[in-house]
Amino acid sequence: MDPKTSSNLSFILNKPHDVHFASRPLPTLQTPHDVLVAVNYTGICGSDVHYWEHGAIGHFVVKDPMVLGHESSGTVVEVGSAVTSLSPGDRVALEPGYPCRRCAPCLSGHYNLCPEMRFAATPPYDGTLTGFWAAPADFCYKLPESVSLQEGALIEPLAVAVHIVRQASVSPGQSVIVMGAGPVGLLCAAVSAAFGASTVVSVDIVQSKLDFARSFSSTHTYLSQRISAEANAANIKEHAALPGGADVVIDASGAEPSIQTSLHAVRVGGTYVQGGMGKSDITFPIMAMCLKEVTAKGSFRYGSGDYALAVELVRSGKVDVKRLVSETVDFAQAEQAFQKVKLGEVIKILIRGPNEKGVVVAGK
Repeated sequence: MDPKTSSNLSFILNKPHDVHFASRPLPTLQTPHDVLVAVNYTGICGSDVHYWEHGAIGHFVVKDPMVLGHESSGTVVEVGSAVTSLSPGDRVALEPGYPCRRCAPCLSGHYNLCPEMRFAATPPYDGTLTGFWAAPADFCYKLPESVSLQEGALIEPLAVAVHIVRQASVSPGQSVIVMGAGPVGLLCAAVSAAFGASTVVSVDIVQSKLDFARSFSSTHTYLSQRISAEANAANIKEHAALPGGADVVIDASGAEPSIQTSLHAVRVGGTYVQGGMGKSDITFPIMAMCLKEVTAKGSFRYGSGDYALAVELVRSGKVDVKRLVSETVDFAQAEQAFQKVKLGEVIKILIRGPNEKGVVVAGK
C-alpha cells in the first residue's frame, strides 16, 4: 500500500454525538525507531463509546476534535532507519499507548502507570480510526502467520485481560469468579482458563451474555439477582460448589453491586482484582475485606509482557478471540458501529480501515 496514493481519512469526534469524516495529514516518523502502519481493522471499546456519548472520561475532556479508536491492527508500510525488528509488509497489533520511558514507574517496569503516557483516543491525543498510524516499533507486535489481522485488532482487549489475570496471579487448579460478561470479562475468564483455573464462573445481569460465556470458556454462570450482595455471593458459591468462596474474584464491570458481591464471594485469604471502571466513589464492604485478609489490587491497561503474551495465547489457540467478533463493517459505517455497541447488539464489532480492500469513504 502506497501512503502517497492512499487515504488518511479519519473518524473524528467534535463533541458528544457529533462526528465527521475528514482527511488528516499523513503521519511522519518522529524518530529513527518509529514505523508507519496502514490501519486494517479497529475494534470499539467502552471508553470510545463513552467519549462519543459524553465527551469526557473523568478529567480527560475532549476540547478539540479528536480521532477515536485504539484497538487496532495494521500493516507496516515504512520503517525508520534504526528499526530492525519490523519490515514493510509485516502485519502487526498496535499497542496504543507510549510512555516516557524515563520516569520511576517506567524504569520499574510499570510503564502503564507513566504520568506522561500518550494514549490513543485519550484527550488530547488522536486515535487509530484513521488510514495511517505512526508508532514506536517496539510497541508494534508482529503477528504470526496463523493470526489474522482481525484477530490482531483484538489483542488490545485481550492484553487488558492478561494484565488483570496476572495481577490476580491465577494459577493451575484455582477457582475464579469474573463479575461481568462483556468483552473484557469474557476474556478474563478465557485467560484464567488458559492459566489453568479449574473453575471459572461468569456473573452478569444479561442471560444471553452468560449463554455465550458458558460456550466460550466458563465452567459455570450465574444470573445476578436483585437481592443483597451477600445473598448473591451465597448463591454464586453454592451454584459453583465453592462453599468457602473463590480463590480469585475479578470485577470486570465497575458496577457497585458487583464490587460488593465480589468481596463477599472471595475466600478467606483470597485475591480480589478491580479491572472494571465505574463511579469514582462507591460504598465498599471494607469489613469483609479486612476480616478475610483479602489481597486487593487495581488493574490499569497493560504492562510489560502483556501484549506479547496475548499474541501467544491467540497463536497457540488457547484463547479464540475470533468468536467475539459479531460483525465487521466498512469505515463509512463507523458511527452505526458505535450505536450498535452502545445498544449491546454486538460483543465486538470491527471497522475496516479506509484503505482496507479498496474501501474509500468520501469526506463528510
